Amino acid sequence: MKRIPLVWQIIAGLLLGVLVGWYFNTHPQNQVWVSTEVLKPLGDIFIKMMKMVVVPIVFCCMILGIAGGGDNKSFGRMGAKSLVYFFAITSLAIVMGLIFANLFEPGKGTEIAGIAHNGTSTVTMEPSKGALIILQNIVPDNVIVAMSEAKLLSVLFFAVLLGMALNTLPTTKSAPVIAVIQGLSDAMFKVVSFVMAYAPIGVFGMIGATVATFGFASLLPLLKLIGVVYLALITFALVFLGGICYLIGENVFTLIKYFRNELILAFSSAASAAVMPQLISKLEAYGVPRRIVSFVVPVGYAFNLDGASIFLGVATIFIAQLYGIDLSLTQQILLVVTMVLTSKGAAGVPGFAIIILSATLASAGLPLEGVALIAGIFRIIDSGTTTLNVLGNAIAPLVIAKWERAPLERQAGVRVGQSA
Repeated sequence: MKRIPLVWQIIAGLLLGVLVGWYFNTHPQNQVWVSTEVLKPLGDIFIKMMKMVVVPIVFCCMILGIAGGGDNKSFGRMGAKSLVYFFAITSLAIVMGLIFANLFEPGKGTEIAGIAHNGTSTVTMEPSKGALIILQNIVPDNVIVAMSEAKLLSVLFFAVLLGMALNTLPTTKSAPVIAVIQGLSDAMFKVVSFVMAYAPIGVFGMIGATVATFGFASLLPLLKLIGVVYLALITFALVFLGGICYLIGENVFTLIKYFRNELILAFSSAASAAVMPQLISKLEAYGVPRRIVSFVVPVGYAFNLDGASIFLGVATIFIAQLYGIDLSLTQQILLVVTMVLTSKGAAGVPGFAIIILSATLASAGLPLEGVALIAGIFRIIDSGTTTLNVLGNAIAPLVIAKWERAPLERQAGVRVGQSA
């Protein structure tokens, strides 16, 4: 018997949760017991399992991202330029997501926004601090304690140092350590697949409890969230990526047309890894030197996630607004730093953006309950974010080629503006 895809299971859980929640919202005699004793625990289990895997996954991915590619000087100038571009463009995407969320306020104006003030969820944000104090707090006294307390920035700080240290060791000493970390990473991603298998039940429980308590008004922010995310994605693609294309002598609409098959596949599958081979071939046919394509595209899949970055920016502020929490400018800047670091390595793993969102919320002290609400409609958002991820990684090699002053030598028979 053919297994039902996870995305349809999650959608089914979402719809069933809405129906069950609506029933108990309109029949309040058993609403409190069902919400607190049945539905909410089902959602809380999902939240706890997501929190369980965040630290080891982020820790392993960061080390492997630094140490897995060779020594610290192996990629030289091109590698440094690529990483500078990736961090700059994803930081810009996150900031844009934050701006759109603050501007359009998708999480405000509904009854559920008062949940943080009625005893259901209480969040105390830390007061704003200076940059040196923030840096001091990032450096861990004990990395094991930092892991146990899920202090993501502290864990990432240690992981960066460990990854750089492994690169300075002889291969005979570093390879076994990297292999162990790679094995642990693979195992943790398998655990993520187990957690995601429970996602339909968790989404059912969280959505059901929410609708049972607050009614259909609680679902309005989800529609507003989808609209704001897609507006931000389209604006980023046309304005910022379009501007970058103009600066390097390209046309973003021409590139969209040229890569349209890959973009359609990315949108329909929500899996950017599925189009990597075609993307590499099309870029080489477009004239980008193979040495640039073979480095920039794979690394970009780990470090250049424009769509996912916008989603993280919008979703984090959305949840803060949903629970009536005001974030200061300093706190939002710290969120940018957290998301820039934790978002690396998220591409190609279904649902991993939800895990990264959980990590961001945990590091900021924001309520994780909102993640289950977003998980129910994430597949709709994921199609758009994946498409922008692919477009961003199609443009990145062109940027680096221009920066390296490498001429484009198009293959015979390839016409710009036509999909090969």
